[in-house]
Amino acid sequence: MTPARYFRDLTGPEVAERLGSDTILVQPLGAIEQHGPHLPLSTDSVIASAVAEAAVAQVGDELDVWLLPTLEYTKSNEHAWSPGTVWLSATTLLAVLDDLGRCLATTRARRLVFLNGHGGNSALLNVANRELRLAHGLMTFLTHPGVPPDQGGTSPAAELGMGVHGGTEETSLMLHIAPHLVQMHKAARRVPEAIADNQYVRFGGTVSFGWMSNDFFPDGYIGDPTAATAELGKQLFDGAVRGFCEALREIAVFNFGKPR
Repeated sequence: MTPARYFRDLTGPEVAERLGSDTILVQPLGAIEQHGPHLPLSTDSVIASAVAEAAVAQVGDELDVWLLPTLEYTKSNEHAWSPGTVWLSATTLLAVLDDLGRCLATTRARRLVFLNGHGGNSALLNVANRELRLAHGLMTFLTHPGVPPDQGGTSPAAELGMGVHGGTEETSLMLHIAPHLVQMHKAARRVPEAIADNQYVRFGGTVSFGWMSNDFFPDGYIGDPTAATAELGKQLFDGAVRGFCEALREIAVFNFGKPR
């Protein structure tokens, strides 16, 4: 991506000159957390950053979109059992997001989009959306490179709809984006088949439940990475970028149904 759309590369005066009331700020969020033996701690950050960069490269000039630095330390306490996971408490992350909103509200930009690569952040980011709207007057939005399966998204049928962490799709994305970081020889199928037939209490069911990533398998990933391919990863990546570009076009004109 051309560096022309990186917020961090602007000078102080350029922020005042180049950002306006129609500017969209994109804040990618990832995580530093275990992803089993086959994927790096940075997986969620790598995916969110790559999708954000590709989308801003495509529509940044058209829609006046600026890319903020990826926030990599987030709420990953479902992986707190694993050394190497670096996580913020819910209270701390909400405070960080509030500070972020306070600072960005000093610019003329009014639209802030969270592109979240880590499903464990989603509920908290929905809370932050409203808190930042109330406290700082920003128009706030939350989207994902792909909706997590435990939040209504899909995963391959072979994963019984429960490839929520380090499975086929996430591993495929990494094989496309950063294959040098993937250790496929360490991958194995890890699908919680014992709850697959549940109608309500399951990933993607209508009854949610508190869980730690090692509640199901001791190596802490949930899905089937053995079916992952770089070709599938490219399809998923291209679809994620395309979908985010389309979402940004709607965000650019969104005004709660009021005439602009």
